[in-house]
Amino acid sequence: MTNRRHAPLYVGVTNDLVRRVHEHRNKLAKGFASKYNMTMLMYYEVADRAESAIAREKQLKGWLKRRKIDLIESVNPNWRDLAQDWYN
Repeated sequence: MTNRRHAPLYVGVTNDLVRRVHEHRNKLAKGFASKYNMTMLMYYEVADRAESAIAREKQLKGWLKRRKIDLIESVNPNWRDLAQDWYN
């Protein structure tokens, strides 16, 4: 997730993406995403198991910002909020 300025980038893991994006947008959970107004979903992956999702989260968090940007732009080159129509 990111904010309107596309900086910084937030990486997290959840078992319910729709609920989690709603929480970020409405600042229902205090922390990094709330502090930096992370309200836009730019990229997501689906995992079969919680363990593999957590391992991938750790991997992505270890990447440099440029590499994360390249990953986002490989599937979302226009930085469109992928959840923009979920709550209307």
